[in-house]
Amino acid sequence: MARKIDITEKLDFETSPALIINGKEYPVNADAATVLKLMAIVDSDEGMTNGDLIKNYELLFPENTRKDLDKLSLSFKDLTVLIESAMDLVVGDEESEGEK
Repeated sequence: MARKIDITEKLDFETSPALIINGKEYPVNADAATVLKLMAIVDSDEGMTNGDLIKNYELLFPENTRKDLDKLSLSFKDLTVLIESAMDLVVGDEESEGEK
């Protein structure tokens, strides 16, 4: 018989990361598949392009969250800050500012 190990208690199914903007929470996708795709884009030898920013935005935020974020009419600079902050959140950057 093959060995089996139940790791259910070691996994975190409850945590759903979010960014807070003006007191409102915006959920961020943090599943492993999404994070691996993000890391592949970031680690590209070609560097980050504007197209990569859009890909990251679409990967990081569910469609309904993107609709809410689009209503904020963020400047390009602020959108970049949003994407970078979400990436820091999902890859576990311990030095993220404003963490609650």
